[in-house]
Amino acid sequence: MTEKYTVTGMSCAACSARVEKAVSGVEGVNSCTVSLLTNSMAVEGTAPQEAVIRAVEEAGYGAEPQQEKKEGGSGYQERLRKNREALEDKETPRLKKRLIASVIVLLVLMYFSMGMTMAGFPAPAAFHDMRFLGLFEMCLAAAVMIINHKFFTNGFGALLHGGPNMDTLVAMGSGAAFAYSLAVLFRMMLTQDASQLHELGHGLYFETAAMIPTLITVGKLLEARSKGKTTDALRSLMELSPQTAVVLRDGAEVTVDIEEVRQGDLFVVRPGESIPVDGVIEEGQTAVNEAALTGESIPVDKGEGDAVSAATVNGHGFIRCRATRVGQDTTLSQIIQMVSDAAATKAPLGRIADKVAGIFVPSVLGIALVTFIGWLIAGKEIGFAVARAISVLVISCPCALGLATPVAIMAGSGVGAKNGILFKTAAALESIGRTQIVVMDKTGTLTKGEPEVTALRPAAGVSERELLEAAVSLEVKSEHPLALAVCRQAETEGISAREVKAFQALPGNGLTAERDGKILIGGSLKMIRERTVLEETAAEEAETLAAAGQTPLLFAEDGRFLGIIAVADALKDDSAQAVAEMGELGLKTVMLTGDNERTARAIAGQAGLTSVVAGVLPQGKEEEVRKLTEEGKVAMVGDGINDAPALVRADTGIAIGAGTDVALDAADVVLMKSSLLDVAAAVRLGRATIRTIHENLFWAFIYNAVCIPLAIGLFGLELKPMYGAAAMSLSSFTVCMNALRLNRVKLYKTPQSAALTAPLEKGGQASDNNLLIHKEEPKMKKTLDVEGMMCMHCEARVKKALEAVDGVAAAQVSHETGTAVVDLAKDVPDEVLKNAVEAQDYTVKAVRS
Repeated sequence: MTEKYTVTGMSCAACSARVEKAVSGVEGVNSCTVSLLTNSMAVEGTAPQEAVIRAVEEAGYGAEPQQEKKEGGSGYQERLRKNREALEDKETPRLKKRLIASVIVLLVLMYFSMGMTMAGFPAPAAFHDMRFLGLFEMCLAAAVMIINHKFFTNGFGALLHGGPNMDTLVAMGSGAAFAYSLAVLFRMMLTQDASQLHELGHGLYFETAAMIPTLITVGKLLEARSKGKTTDALRSLMELSPQTAVVLRDGAEVTVDIEEVRQGDLFVVRPGESIPVDGVIEEGQTAVNEAALTGESIPVDKGEGDAVSAATVNGHGFIRCRATRVGQDTTLSQIIQMVSDAAATKAPLGRIADKVAGIFVPSVLGIALVTFIGWLIAGKEIGFAVARAISVLVISCPCALGLATPVAIMAGSGVGAKNGILFKTAAALESIGRTQIVVMDKTGTLTKGEPEVTALRPAAGVSERELLEAAVSLEVKSEHPLALAVCRQAETEGISAREVKAFQALPGNGLTAERDGKILIGGSLKMIRERTVLEETAAEEAETLAAAGQTPLLFAEDGRFLGIIAVADALKDDSAQAVAEMGELGLKTVMLTGDNERTARAIAGQAGLTSVVAGVLPQGKEEEVRKLTEEGKVAMVGDGINDAPALVRADTGIAIGAGTDVALDAADVVLMKSSLLDVAAAVRLGRATIRTIHENLFWAFIYNAVCIPLAIGLFGLELKPMYGAAAMSLSSFTVCMNALRLNRVKLYKTPQSAALTAPLEKGGQASDNNLLIHKEEPKMKKTLDVEGMMCMHCEARVKKALEAVDGVAAAQVSHETGTAVVDLAKDVPDEVLKNAVEAQDYTVKAVRS
């Protein structure tokens, strides 16, 4: 069981490491992960909440449990509000006020301590008294330290609890400078020697004591702002959550708060409104903009029976829906949870940095002490030794180490979420970037998941229309998936089934019925051969189609052969391009399927895959993935229940968003757009994230490796403490800004038309047989004058409708000119084009050739 907590009081990686160590020691805790970026903690095990909170408090920090139980709408909305508030950038305004006050006081201090004494700036006579000037500087430095008291309370508090952190270094650096200067000032008050008084006056470090917390506050402000940007994606998702819904109560429309919507409620959505919860359309048609969830800007047509998701935007239609998932069960809520979980977990690379950060601060304190003693032994003055020790304290930066990984993970997860690629954990984001082999299921992953007509082969003297009309008259009474594909094709071409009698299914995969006194039969090659005379060329054509991975359906009427209709689970439009892009990334691609070898090889050939494993059962898929993991890091892409074991076995499981809940639960990465192009995009994002983490860690380690010796004075340079504080401030800021570069990563290549998989054409090579084979004809154009189009959404609907018509190669639609220009691969009747457009509720005034 995993419980989540909000942790307060952490300021750097040493803090998160200490909290993690303290909680991990509690009896019953199996694992503990603390995120400095989101100030959250995930604890796995059976330890009671009281024991966990007590351990955090004993470590010097605060903790509060986050409610994760199944909640009703109001409980979930309250938790969402709290999470949104937790991600709000409250730190930046506070730090800004602190910085303004500090800078005002510091400028006055610098004017008198350096401007007056070194540059000769004018000042009242009293300030020329070194004792008065020293007292004045002490008061101003104390004021700055009081303004920035959090460094001192947190830092010394952590030290007392045995867990020094970054605040400890700042507090000790500034405090040491102040204490040393105070001792010098005390000596100035006692001395009567003017020359000694002057010499002591130049040994004051009050400006350093004030400068250190001020410069660190500058760094904290920059860090807070850049950290805030890395959580923008998550905050944006939370802000998408609708606040109200219009539900039907006793037949009347009532506007209610979103938490009052229950599963099974009927709700209505008007054009332009956000859909409040997940549901199914019961009445109406529309186009829904799902960009908030999938990143896809083109609206998706929806009708009765189609699912809709919360936070998507209704286009032009009025729809009535029934709520299926509310509160934390909606798709939006699950996306928010996934992104939050990814930010709260740690990538393997991050654990290395955390281990270093855990011992970093004590090591720096030791180095500072050795530096101070070493310079005294070397014969240097105490003031010089103090300055070197202070420089070591304030230049060291554990924050850069601690932030190197989480800011990159948060930025990468946010970029993925914006593009419909969801990573459940930080480890998944890192793992996908190391992928070497991509294993794909066939049905629903590479292919569309439902059969469609891919070729019509009418016999000599038979038209395509005659063949399709006979076929649909038979198949309309069947529920077989292949029959449904034939019916959909007939509907697209405007062909209706004619009445038949004596319909029956025949043994051996066939159908028969009586139409107009004639016997129609349809089915497999074997069955047709048994019931009619079939020339060898027709049989060869059927076998050729079967060898290409298609299912040939043969039809005859009263012993007269009518032709062949080929049906197949066609490749998705972007599968071949996706496989090609994976190849360009150096990935080995493998297809796993339960289908027969011949069909699998045909699909693999179309997709460009070179490695195929066919005829495997679900447990066989898991075994094949296990074998492949011996060759390299494996990512498995699937969508069905039968893919779940393989998804779990792979180094990275990737689920297609339109897949089953079991597959989604088993996967590490979810592709909301159900496009294989997102697999290549996820790999690119993973690689970019790993590269960013490496850059951040390199910067953090190199910064400390170079700056600490420099602060010690090993290179013969005397680095002033204030310069060390400035360098420390910039190091964390640099790491955060570098992570934000992930927002500019190019995840997708510009689609190349040649790489897209074209649907199989209804034609082929001519042969000397009794089939009428259609050669590819020159493309023709027709222009439709369309009324009623008002926007780009209208253009998209008309374009989609026309390109679904058999024979239409492409369509260019403009709502501004009110025209649709279609490129035809073969002659298509004007009436068919007109019917396709008018079925979408637009009016066709004319069709011009």
